[in-house]
Amino acid sequence: MSSADPEHREEEEAPAAGDDEDTGAHVAPIVKLEEVAVTTGEEDEDPILDLKSKLYRFDKDGNQWKERGAGTVKFLKHKVTGKVRLLMRQSKTLKICANHLILPTMSVQEHAGNEKSCVWHARDYADGELKDELFCIRFPSIENCKSFMEKFQEVAESQKTEDETESSAAAGLIEKLSVEEKADKKDEKTEEKESGKESKAVEDQKAEEPTSSA
Repeated sequence: MSSADPEHREEEEAPAAGDDEDTGAHVAPIVKLEEVAVTTGEEDEDPILDLKSKLYRFDKDGNQWKERGAGTVKFLKHKVTGKVRLLMRQSKTLKICANHLILPTMSVQEHAGNEKSCVWHARDYADGELKDELFCIRFPSIENCKSFMEKFQEVAESQKTEDETESSAAAGLIEKLSVEEKADKKDEKTEEKESGKESKAVEDQKAEEPTSSA
């Protein structure tokens, strides 16, 4: 049969069996899922450092290093208070490995014999309660380790400056309150003195008035 035959062309142009056809039918979903807002606790903070790493903590009982997890370590600065905390989560489960403030008294140093690692002490809250921990963190490169250490020290120094500023402001406020308190006491004494004078004047006036005869 010739390929120009109309019947042959219709067979070729006919849709293959099983092809999807739009029937216009609308199938409603069995379960309606509502969008849920997920909060991480980091909404009021700005990240100032974000590096992939592996974290260890020193187990005093076993006298050995134990892995806490591999993931991303961040320095997060609060938008209002200016405080900076170190936060690290495991990459797959997002479980918190470390969570503590970086304080002026803290320092970080290179781990002996490994330029890609460094150690520091902290009061950590990763397990829901404050614990004194000795951490060791290891990075893929020496450059990342140096960046971490430099930023750590920079933050610690900045927190020291902020603490001194807050202390000065608090001292100024206390001094101002003391001055105001002294001024208030002075005013009270002046009022008491004036009140005493008025009372004496009234008494003297009464004494000078003639006694009315019956």
